Amino acid sequence: MARPILLAVDDDVSVLEAVVQDLRRQYGSAYRVMRAASGQAALDTLAQLKTRDEPVALLISDQRMPGMTGVEFLERARPLYPEARRVLLTAYADTEAAIRAINSARIHYYLNKPWDPPEEKLYPVVSDLLEDWQAGYRPPFEGLRVIGHRWLLKDHKVRNFLSRNHVPYRWLDVTAGGDGLKLLAERQLDASRLPVVLFADGTALVEPELEELASRVGLSIQAAQEFYDLVVVGAGPAGLAAAVYGASEGLKTLVVEPEAPGGQAGSSSRIENYLGFPSGVTGAELGRRAYTQASRFGAEFVVQRATGLRLDGQYRFVGLSDGREVSSHSVLLSPGVQYRKLDVPGAERLTGLGIYYGAALVEAASCKGEDVYIVGGANSAGQAALHFAKYAHTVTMLVRGDGLSATMSKYLIDEIGITSNIVVNTRTQVIEAMGTERLEFVRLRGPDGEKQVPATSLFVFIGAAPVTAWLPASVLRDDKGFVLAGPDLRVNGGWPEVWKELREPFLLESSVPGVFVAGDVRHGSVKRVASAVGEGSIAVQLVHQYLAGF
Repeated sequence: MARPILLAVDDDVSVLEAVVQDLRRQYGSAYRVMRAASGQAALDTLAQLKTRDEPVALLISDQRMPGMTGVEFLERARPLYPEARRVLLTAYADTEAAIRAINSARIHYYLNKPWDPPEEKLYPVVSDLLEDWQAGYRPPFEGLRVIGHRWLLKDHKVRNFLSRNHVPYRWLDVTAGGDGLKLLAERQLDASRLPVVLFADGTALVEPELEELASRVGLSIQAAQEFYDLVVVGAGPAGLAAAVYGASEGLKTLVVEPEAPGGQAGSSSRIENYLGFPSGVTGAELGRRAYTQASRFGAEFVVQRATGLRLDGQYRFVGLSDGREVSSHSVLLSPGVQYRKLDVPGAERLTGLGIYYGAALVEAASCKGEDVYIVGGANSAGQAALHFAKYAHTVTMLVRGDGLSATMSKYLIDEIGITSNIVVNTRTQVIEAMGTERLEFVRLRGPDGEKQVPATSLFVFIGAAPVTAWLPASVLRDDKGFVLAGPDLRVNGGWPEVWKELREPFLLESSVPGVFVAGDVRHGSVKRVASAVGEGSIAVQLVHQYLAGF
């Protein structure tokens, strides 16, 4: 397989040579470094590479070039290789142009010249960008293949699980005929029992459970030890932050997560207001970065569902879905929240058969040319609408309120307003979902009364239900199931009967000493990624204070 290409562009021969040499020195073993002396020459090179179907990972171009500026080149190169990372080389005087190019050319980074020493100013940036590119790169391969069809809930769950855990696979839809049916026939597998996951070694899993699939693709499903300083339940932004800070500060840390790093935020197609990512970041990418960071510090991750919590003296035991338990001195509850179910006739029956909760990243490509409906008016719904608009014919947002301003960030409202194939229907709600083997119609109630419209895809982003039903009664919650902590225990009452310590509870400590809570699942939390990350990191400091009392 051809090595991915790094293409450097500059009309100044000496600068171009310096860039090429620096790139080859660091990345020459894994990538092929090419050069071009002008924007047009670079476009010609890219066109030739495209015809040969060769992968391009990085474009790094100088801004000031005669005939075609760096920004113009990167804009014109984007349709040829949309996934390639784009870097602009600028003089200090061109910084404003570089910042504008973040939007116009969707560049991923800009570097001021000179970049010496490259070990400090060039390689960290390029390595980060190449790591991101590799995470989304799908080279031709005869590896993992999923055979299923779009209107099957279990097929959707398998694809969503693999995608969110960054496991490369190829999906073959049997409704399209071709390779999927042929492979089933060759392996003498029943086409009525789907999905089927085929592995490179010739083995197969038929209608796999997610834990079984996790084990086969190399994800850990059992804790390596029996005791930890800190067990984190949930790998959303709060749990991942706690894993990073806990492990980096010497705590033996285990993270229990049933699906994939990132939590509900992991399904966000684009987060553009998170600090440090001016071009935006997908929830899956943010989760992957945090997972990698925590793992490097020594945090352990297992694909399991927490099923119980019990206390025995100073030890806290977390029950897992495989029947085992892990013990620890402290526990952080960050299981996050789930989208509330659409409570209308037909919705439960058609879930996974055209009705989906979240899932914008996995299902968007399947909706090419279709008319997509999105229920909800918060940021997650807006991010999904913009993502679907790249594939669908039209995207219709169904919003119960009078508008988006009360529930959605302004930057998203502005982007939706200028996206021609997104329609926002306010004071409108779904009252019925209809179809036999899959979703075919939805009935809507709006300002002009009721109407029935054809629909094959309905994506739901409404409300937030905390994942706390598995917790014991000793962990106090509000009437909606959100966990009470710190001062909220006193405000909401009830804690004197369960709190037996002489000290007051710590800020993020639940009604059970040594059991902390962070993120969306906490009563009164701000439902934003940055807030969850902050709480996760603060919780670790509180854990240290708690452990110091032993």
